[in-house]
Amino acid sequence: MHHLNVALIVFACVFCSALLGLYLRTRLPEHHLSDDSIGVVKLATGLIATMAALVLGLLISSAKSSFDTVNAEVTHEAANVILLDRVLARYGPETQEIRGLLKQTVTTGLQQVASGDPSQLARMHSPEALKRGEYLERKLEELSPQNDLQRRLQARAIAMTDNAVAVRELGLLQATGSTPTPLLITLVLWLCIIFGAFGLFTPPNATVTIALLLGALSTSGAIFLILEMNTPLDGLVTVSLSPMREALDVLGQ
Repeated sequence: MHHLNVALIVFACVFCSALLGLYLRTRLPEHHLSDDSIGVVKLATGLIATMAALVLGLLISSAKSSFDTVNAEVTHEAANVILLDRVLARYGPETQEIRGLLKQTVTTGLQQVASGDPSQLARMHSPEALKRGEYLERKLEELSPQNDLQRRLQARAIAMTDNAVAVRELGLLQATGSTPTPLLITLVLWLCIIFGAFGLFTPPNATVTIALLLGALSTSGAIFLILEMNTPLDGLVTVSLSPMREALDVLGQ
């Protein structure tokens, strides 16, 4: 809801700037609305609009890239977990306890992510979460392979566990990305100037007001999507957890 509140504040600022421009048009002396004055202001507004469009486009592209990366890493993690479980199954019945521990770890992580609770997500960065991964790896190292095949499977399982932990931590780090506050404030300021200019040089009527309202909604909606995609593990726009749920269904079989 935090991102929705930010989007509503942006909408209020931008639309109020447009209404202020409509009001000022009725109060300014006529010579302030001459063709020369309007021409200069339009040039300045066009420059600001170009910068705002570039920044907005870059932010959307960056947020989408971050979202897609985390989504791909969830799928990669699910595939790694399934392969690790199968490698342990091939090793022999000695790994039954480790397979149960793996399934428990995946279940706990999936519940924390699916909850969407910031406090639960924060626990995924806790020392306890890291210790669970280290304990799983230590149990793998304690295995006593009896032949070359088991030695190869043990080494492969340890390497896959290292990779799974690394991918998980990378995904968590990328999932906590945020839009720089100064950049966001600057962008909103530019949008306010642009919409204020729209209102200033447009005769007020219902059609103009509705158009400005829709424009303000569109820009605030874009900022909402940027903020949501920068935090793909919580909020209204989240990555799909279906691969992890499907992986959980086949673990231990």
